[in-house]
Amino acid sequence: MNSMKFWPVFLIALASGSTHAADARERGFIREGMAEGEVLFRVGKPDHSTFVSNVRGKPEVKTWTYFPHARDPQTLTLVTFRSGVVAQVERKIAR
Repeated sequence: MNSMKFWPVFLIALASGSTHAADARERGFIREGMAEGEVLFRVGKPDHSTFVSNVRGKPEVKTWTYFPHARDPQTLTLVTFRSGVVAQVERKIAR
């Protein structure tokens, strides 16, 4: 009976751990032209989000920031979106 309770917890922990490991490696594969949803799916939620321009009638511009991760140490990733599409990707060494 105790082993039946153990497996769901183990599988959830395993799945969440592998998701975080893949996120940091996927940051290097973000390219211009990718949709915002695809970035969110592949990399996950940003550590910080900023609206650069949010004026009615003009394309929305925002920046997502991903801080260094254990699997991608010392690399700060900045993704700029224009109308929900990646317009620019900057990867900076943070020391």
